[in-house]
Amino acid sequence: MGTTKTTNATTSTPRKKGQLPTKICATCGRAFEWRKKWAKNWAQVRYCSERCRRSGSSGGGDERT
Repeated sequence: MGTTKTTNATTSTPRKKGQLPTKICATCGRAFEWRKKWAKNWAQVRYCSERCRRSGSSGGGDERT
């Protein structure tokens, strides 16, 4: 059997999709899940997308009901 190389980013994070941590976007108010690219700075992540980050925390966002 082959061995799998693990990194710090994957060993400390949950493996199953339903167990990923979530946050609420500061701009649009939608919930978003942890992504591997945010592993190093998850504590500082506030926005769900680049679009929300650019528009800042105006609270406006595009409201979907």
